[in-house]
Amino acid sequence: MQDFLFVVGGLLLLIAGGNWLLKSAVDLSLKLNIPKIVIGMTVVSFATSAPELIVSINAALDGFPDLALGNVVGSNIANLGLVLAVTVILGPINVKRSFYTTDWPVMMLASLLFFGFIYFDGVLEQYEGITMVVCLFLFLVYLLRFQKPAVDEEENVVAIALPLYKTVLFLGLGGLALWGGSELLITGAVGMATVFGVSERVIAITVVSVGTSIPELAASIIAVIKKEKAISLGNLIGSNIFNLLAVLGITSIITPIKVVDDGLLSNDIFWMLGISFIILPLVFIPKGLRLGWRDGIILVGIYLAFVYITIS
Repeated sequence: MQDFLFVVGGLLLLIAGGNWLLKSAVDLSLKLNIPKIVIGMTVVSFATSAPELIVSINAALDGFPDLALGNVVGSNIANLGLVLAVTVILGPINVKRSFYTTDWPVMMLASLLFFGFIYFDGVLEQYEGITMVVCLFLFLVYLLRFQKPAVDEEENVVAIALPLYKTVLFLGLGGLALWGGSELLITGAVGMATVFGVSERVIAITVVSVGTSIPELAASIIAVIKKEKAISLGNLIGSNIFNLLAVLGITSIITPIKVVDDGLLSNDIFWMLGISFIILPLVFIPKGLRLGWRDGIILVGIYLAFVYITIS
């Protein structure tokens, strides 16, 4: 019963946190005259990736490297197969050129960099973590200086700027609520899952990763409801980049991460690469530069197949 209450309390905190974070992100884009997708890929992405960072560092330091790795790999799969799917089922997203010239290629490069570092020796070393963090820094510099919107903004949305103290307050409360909500959710979900005797890697790649992806889901659904689709798409792609380069990069700088369960290398990592790759053709087929409900159903189908194969 206690675990169930943790899950419910965590969900409520995550929904509130997603709303507060979105308010501050939209207001920051207004104040700084920065495209909303850039705010989504930096401020919102970092805040919604904070649960993965905390979970991964704690897991690695406590001697559970598969929990750290499975959490990030599973979260990246869930962000696209579950969160993006739900987002585009609720409402289509029109995509601009910079999505396939910058955002998606960087996500794929980050995924391939991680694959290259860990696949052949099963260890993410300290120098590899430093390389990943440096790559993230260079990407952010490029993003803030040169990035143009990758999604058609809603022209009819009129946003009113908030006082600065409210923007900072919403940003802080949002990040704190997302972190606290995720901690509660993970505690409850892992407590419920261990009753069924599921292995550490499977818990990480399914239950924990979905738990830490709920901030992205909450932020993205609220973004769609409020017609802030640019933040919705930018948040998800940015979160996947942050998860790999920042979360695993910072974690491996603190302590090298070693694969324990080979299923991560023989199964999970290929699902992550595959679902990241398939986003590009889905953007062009059947209707150019658009993600719609059909694409969402395909992504959900891929995610369910991944969960079924992983558990069985």
